[in-house]
Amino acid sequence: MYAFEIERPTTLADAVAAIGAGGQALSGGQTLIPTLKARLADPGRLVSLHSIPELKGVCTDDAGRICIGGATTHAQVAREAAAGYPALAALAARIGDPAVRNRGTIGGSTANNDPSACYPAAALGSGAVIVTNTREIAADDYFQGMFATALEEGEIVTEVKFPVPVAAAYEKFIQPASRFPLVAVFVARFGDGVRVAITGASEGGVFRWTQAEEALSARFDPAALDGIAMDPDTMIADLHGDKPYRAHLCNVMTKRAVMAAG
Repeated sequence: MYAFEIERPTTLADAVAAIGAGGQALSGGQTLIPTLKARLADPGRLVSLHSIPELKGVCTDDAGRICIGGATTHAQVAREAAAGYPALAALAARIGDPAVRNRGTIGGSTANNDPSACYPAAALGSGAVIVTNTREIAADDYFQGMFATALEEGEIVTEVKFPVPVAAAYEKFIQPASRFPLVAVFVARFGDGVRVAITGASEGGVFRWTQAEEALSARFDPAALDGIAMDPDTMIADLHGDKPYRAHLCNVMTKRAVMAAG
């Protein structure tokens, strides 16, 4: 690890100023700290978001959306979102292990956009809005590929606003060593249709499976997916599974999520 300085602002305004002056934002650190340990990055100065109260907590806004501060940990989401959005709370409760859940944050996960991360599937599947210190971005516009988002230099994820569906569920096929999913699916049924977001499967990162959405919007039943197949050419291939295997898992896990959502 290279030597670096660290700042711990207590307000969002101070954090934005410090990052604007050349600091690197540090949220939960679940990706950044291992990167620093491996000497793959040399930020010079880190700006911790951990001590900013306005970036923490779970609440409901006037539109009935579940609103989660960017520095809120997975463990807090699992506890405090359970009554308002059970599927989202259940997702948070199964991220990594207890150490990860008590340090990792929704803002850090959303900003990093790992191609196998859980929260991007929840945000895209729910049609969430990602709020930064300067604007609001619809999830459909926010996620732009592997580790790529619509965030501009100096922007901080301050909040994620989740519309609450009629029914939802998240099902993931876990790779035991990493605890990341080989394939995971978030299904959300709203009054005007169904959204299906898949993570872990594609080299392009999280994406919506529109063909499954159309079938499930017409009939919300696992059998509606019979005969519908994901294109294997769009899938990741690695030592844990080849492209056809992951394509098969997309259908299997989507069916399981529909069954769980009921």
